[in-house]
Amino acid sequence: MGENVRQKFSFPLEKREITVIRQVNNVNKDIFVSDQLIEAKINPDLTLKMKEELIEILFQYKEAFASDNEPLGAIKGHEVEIMLNVESPYPSPLRRQAYQDRPTAREASETHINELMKLGVLRNVGHNAEE
Repeated sequence: MGENVRQKFSFPLEKREITVIRQVNNVNKDIFVSDQLIEAKINPDLTLKMKEELIEILFQYKEAFASDNEPLGAIKGHEVEIMLNVESPYPSPLRRQAYQDRPTAREASETHINELMKLGVLRNVGHNAEE
């Protein structure tokens, strides 16, 4: 029994660190799938390998998507200035009858628009702009 048992059965530290990182990433990926992709509709025609690759890419770039904790909003440092081809005072609004919508749909639209305005994605322009 002249073999060095410790050397024979030892593992380099790097491999253990990689294993721990993989385990943490797998747990994080499982949480990501259960929390963020719960309502996602993935094409049922994809093979299992394709679905795994898709989930891996979505997990890798998860910061690019809105979530409950970090909703879609204006990106600071990447503002874009849009020059309108109409100067103030703006032309009078078109005079036509408003499109009739169901009250529930109108409420949902207004709620969504107000949320986007709070996040800084939309703002009033023209006659509706606050001076």
